[in-house]
Amino acid sequence: MAGDSVKEADLYPPVKAFLQRQGYEVKGEVGAADIVAMRGKEDPVVVELKLGFSLALFHQGIARLGVTELVYVAVPHKPGKPFARALKDNVALARRVGLGVLTVRLRDGHVEAHADPGPYAARTIKKKKQRLLKAFDRLKGDPNAGGATRHGLVTGYRQDAVACARFLAVHGPSKGAKVKEWAEVPDATRIMRDDHYGWFERVEKGVYGLTAKGRKGLADYGDTDV
Repeated sequence: MAGDSVKEADLYPPVKAFLQRQGYEVKGEVGAADIVAMRGKEDPVVVELKLGFSLALFHQGIARLGVTELVYVAVPHKPGKPFARALKDNVALARRVGLGVLTVRLRDGHVEAHADPGPYAARTIKKKKQRLLKAFDRLKGDPNAGGATRHGLVTGYRQDAVACARFLAVHGPSKGAKVKEWAEVPDATRIMRDDHYGWFERVEKGVYGLTAKGRKGLADYGDTDV
């Protein structure tokens, strides 16, 4: 089925069949809902259909939560990594707001449930929290107040690189251990060795100097809070 000719109505038959296999009676376009499914005296299941993830789709799904807690959003499944990444992100969002997610493979009608509706239980990921706190502690001052500076975002890593560059600009080529101690940059040797910005050059074993690009970088970031 060509992508340009796909319509929301094409999602209906596979989703209907998917629900019928689970014992539901299914009807389309019931009130404001795209699909409503009933099974005995259970709460109704509502499915909202769209040709892709969008804010409007989530708005519709959230609105249907006022009718039932069993609300799914359904979109066509697409091959490739971009859709896989989008699916992962949107499933995470759907779980946050209590929605389920279905994808429909239109070439054969296969429907897959990636998330079921239900209250979201917040879960703090310890490693991510630790990285955030480390980045906060490493950043000196508040150099990105109101957004990135005119030369780009200032990170704690860049601030440390600037500190190394300043030391070399004053003292000339120096050993990493000396820069670490005097400039108070614990990772000075690694920063100069990895040289992500092209600011440093290895003069001899363990000794680093400042490149022309490094002098320009130092001038560019001279107005930041480092």
